[in-house]
Amino acid sequence: MLKKERLLKLTELVNQEGIITVTDIVKQLNVSDMTIRRDLDELDKAGKILRIHGGAQSISYALDQELSHTEKQEVQKEEKNAIAKLAASYVEDGDTIFLGPGTTIELLAGYLGDKKIRIITNSYPVFENLRQYDSADIILVGGDYRKNTRAFFGPIANETLKRLKFTKCFISSNGIHNEAISTYNMAEGETQNIALNNSRTKYLLVDNKKFNRDDFYIFYNLHDIDYLVTDDHVSPDLIAHYSQYVTLQQAQTNLGDDL
Repeated sequence: MLKKERLLKLTELVNQEGIITVTDIVKQLNVSDMTIRRDLDELDKAGKILRIHGGAQSISYALDQELSHTEKQEVQKEEKNAIAKLAASYVEDGDTIFLGPGTTIELLAGYLGDKKIRIITNSYPVFENLRQYDSADIILVGGDYRKNTRAFFGPIANETLKRLKFTKCFISSNGIHNEAISTYNMAEGETQNIALNNSRTKYLLVDNKKFNRDDFYIFYNLHDIDYLVTDDHVSPDLIAHYSQYVTLQQAQTNLGDDL
């Protein structure tokens, strides 16, 4: 099979399956593991597919089916960690901050343990990451529980957050497209909207794969975000475009070869 034909077939397989492993591709195409990994990396750089740990994901998959919490943890791990580390540098002693749901925010929580701050979150994994530390005061907001993101949302969470004010708010999203910030679940997006509106300074944390992507529910406008924190794998064209809407900060990544 010629390389061009193989790349076309690979793209077709990924789009058909939504998510597919390297092992499954090797079985179907009868090509070596290393060849498939190189092909997937090439398709990822070309924007044809999304490279994830152990395989690949269709670019449009988020619109059809949301990834599980475990699957999200395996996507863009190095980039997310770099973003989280940079975002943590913006938190100062004395801050009252809100941390929303999302695997990038969960990583951010791990960098805040030595800061004398107050943290409010509706994310159970964020709470789990923080409760081992003594420096921060932590408030977990309850409500309806959503298994896919392991976060609380809905009327109880919303009424609580409406009464609280934050110096800084850190949220993530499934996609940003021009000024639209979107997520998979409407109710969860509404909860994040309230937290953002009650914050003095607003931070959006997204990795390079979230740019020019749409999801089901638009919950905020990029014009109203103060800082967009991303990684250094965003193309110069995208940087120039999105800098029209928001102040953009890039974290330096050191990618491994475990994909």
